[in-house]
Amino acid sequence: MNIANKVTVLRLLLIPVFLVLYYIYGTDYNIAAIVFVIASLTDALDGHLARSRNLVTTFGKFVDPLVDKLLTMAAFVVLVEASIIPAWAVIIIIARELIITGFRTLAADKGITIAASKWGKLKTTSQMIALVLLLLNNSTLNIAGVYVFYIAVILTIVSGLDYIIKNKVVLDLENI
Repeated sequence: MNIANKVTVLRLLLIPVFLVLYYIYGTDYNIAAIVFVIASLTDALDGHLARSRNLVTTFGKFVDPLVDKLLTMAAFVVLVEASIIPAWAVIIIIARELIITGFRTLAADKGITIAASKWGKLKTTSQMIALVLLLLNNSTLNIAGVYVFYIAVILTIVSGLDYIIKNKVVLDLENI
């Protein structure tokens, strides 16, 4: 296993650490938020390592985005459980992730690679910023986090539609 994939696995292992710390301390001391930030930053690190050292693998292509989704979904779920954000909005986010993952699987089956779009990158960035702000023990940042969260929900919808519209050939409805 190369270094980039080890960093991805580290991020996966940080998810239960984040959850345990959140359930023990909540937002007190910001410990869970710090672990979340560290885990989030490893995403950029493993991507950089994989590209700069030519360490891109099938394992990394599959596991990296899956771990990213698990990390963000874990944070969204604890925030719903704490009544900080509404479940309906998180359901929209989860539904988009499942739909686009399925869409990318269909595309891959047809030999089509769907690259991340600017909307997808904005969606991910806004989600991560919202999660960090909402996990911190600071009322002013929490208020800002709620606004960024709703921007993230809008960008989630826009980016999902963008992927499907720009790659509608993947659906090929005539052969269904």
